[in-house]
Amino acid sequence: MTRPDEAAAAPPPLRISRTLHAPIETVFEAWSSAEHLKQWFSPDAYTTPDARVEMRVGGPFEICMRSPTGEEHWSRGTFLDVIPFTRLVIDMQVFDRQGSPLFGARTEVDFSATLGGTRLDIVQTYAIVDPAMASLMLAGASDGWRTTLDKLEREVLSASGASAQTIRSVVHASFHLERTYEAPAPRLWLALTDEAAKSRWFGGAPSQWTLIERVMDVRPGGRERVKGRWQGGTVTTFDAVYHDVVPNKRLVYSYEMYIDDKKISVSLATMQIEADGAETILKVTELGAFLDGYDDAGSREHGTGLLLDAIGQTLND
Repeated sequence: MTRPDEAAAAPPPLRISRTLHAPIETVFEAWSSAEHLKQWFSPDAYTTPDARVEMRVGGPFEICMRSPTGEEHWSRGTFLDVIPFTRLVIDMQVFDRQGSPLFGARTEVDFSATLGGTRLDIVQTYAIVDPAMASLMLAGASDGWRTTLDKLEREVLSASGASAQTIRSVVHASFHLERTYEAPAPRLWLALTDEAAKSRWFGGAPSQWTLIERVMDVRPGGRERVKGRWQGGTVTTFDAVYHDVVPNKRLVYSYEMYIDDKKISVSLATMQIEADGAETILKVTELGAFLDGYDDAGSREHGTGLLLDAIGQTLND
């Protein structure tokens, strides 16, 4: 048990968020077993040679991290909470090379589907046992988590088929979504077709995404291209061609999506606008071809729904 004076010396909780470009099921599974965690759960230049993990309340979460010089540090703990695809809480103790405890760490991980894939929100709270040694290790906690999540991103991209072209396949999926907005049709049309207006809702959050390129030419044969870099370095590209443009009524376009240099999908999309008194209805239908092992698992439909909700927020501003 941590003494009160030591607990008072504990650093503030570490908070870190990351959007990973893979379905929530894939990201959650990456935490589920020793074999998965040994692939990524360590900072840059470290490895994870050993682990014991049983994802259940009361199950063990034990990780051995090996430094570039061969030093091994164990974290031993248990799962306090497991809500599939939603939340994990892990209570751990971190030990030195001699097996003496340095500090406790309560790690809360929340998973949520979001534009671009899956958002992780991690909060780690500390209880100090050995203040002198723990302070040295915790000084690099933020950077350690950052590089660890970089490894996780590479792992889930590989698991979802987005990081390498080792197979050739096509999986088709379609969806239809509708939203009703308290705005006239011309205002909604502007949000869909004007570059400045669309930039307010079509892209990642500023804390997670940096714009690289945006061009927009809404006419039959015109192109739209949006390219951005997410935290962690992954670059996504939306590359579209407009085929049918009926002002205030209809847009039909096809688009390709890329993760880094790999094309992951080709889609045909239709947007229909219907005025209904003081409100306007937007109907969106997409047919997608997901390529070469990329596992969409419904994330495109969910991400599109989030974008449609974001349109509503900009119309209300």
